[in-house]
Amino acid sequence: MRVLAFFLTAALASAQSWPQFRNDPALTGVTAATLPAEPRLLWSIEAGEIIESSAAIAEGAVYVGTGSSELLAIDLASGKIRWRYKTKEPIGESSPAVAGGAVYVADLNGTLHAVSAKDGKGLWTFPLGSEVKSSPVIVDGKVIIGSYDGHLYAVNAAKGELAWRFKTNGPVHATAAVINGVAYISGCDGTFRGIRVSDGKEAAELRIGSYMGSSPVMAGIGAYFGTYDNQVIGLDLKAKKIAWRYEHPQRKFPYSSSAAYANGKVLIGGRDKMVHCLDGQTGKALWTYMTRARVDSSPAVAGGRVWFGSNDGRLYAVQLADGKKVWEFDAGGGG
Repeated sequence: MRVLAFFLTAALASAQSWPQFRNDPALTGVTAATLPAEPRLLWSIEAGEIIESSAAIAEGAVYVGTGSSELLAIDLASGKIRWRYKTKEPIGESSPAVAGGAVYVADLNGTLHAVSAKDGKGLWTFPLGSEVKSSPVIVDGKVIIGSYDGHLYAVNAAKGELAWRFKTNGPVHATAAVINGVAYISGCDGTFRGIRVSDGKEAAELRIGSYMGSSPVMAGIGAYFGTYDNQVIGLDLKAKKIAWRYEHPQRKFPYSSSAAYANGKVLIGGRDKMVHCLDGQTGKALWTYMTRARVDSSPAVAGGRVWFGSNDGRLYAVQLADGKKVWEFDAGGGG
């Protein structure tokens, strides 16, 4: 999609915040904001090239990376561009994070950028060794981010200096979920790991045996994420074991969407064209919602509704309780 569109009323939008991928360090994908029953298009902008990055919202501005090798700051109320920051390479799936007056994002060349949120001036850059599709998470003065060079990095947020890096056995595609001082990653090497934010030492390791491109959500019994073996996994972190595996009985497709967690429910999109709602304790399917194309986007939960996009070019809202559709918008760009 080359067009960035927002569906909030101006008054509501100015009061809300979504400062990073999945909203918070635990990657819950949940906000306390209450959206209108029938959202209307507030504004849209033409970005020129594809937008794979999710937007961050903070202090009345929207920040998003583009395939045109730009980080954009857009006024949330009006849709006017406040500033453009140029990167040497396109920004892919890495979504901006905003903290302490700075915006952090990585480009596909593997460079991590820190940019002034006020005026778009570059503060520092740091090389991450290879292609980056992971999104930054800011905790305890560190930028936590994965790289296709096989490392999870922690970079000093103020100075752009390496704090530590942890080596895995494959690319780190997913974004780290951070809770209680530990950064958890579902890895392309088939291993789920917990790395201490303070010193970069491994705190937990559990072999899953499947390729994982989905970022974990830390909630409920522990962690939830999808795999390319057509399963959603529920991990019991306290017991250090897999609590359950969910697989649709008929449709066998991978999961690259990152799950949301709300009211004891796990919400995740699949390449089977469906959003799945699972019981967080048991993994039992509570409901599914079928779209016209695969769902690689990650659901968000607000106001008792689940909001998500599909590759059919539409945005949907369904009720969290039963999966009944309550809103749909044709945004174009389906494929």
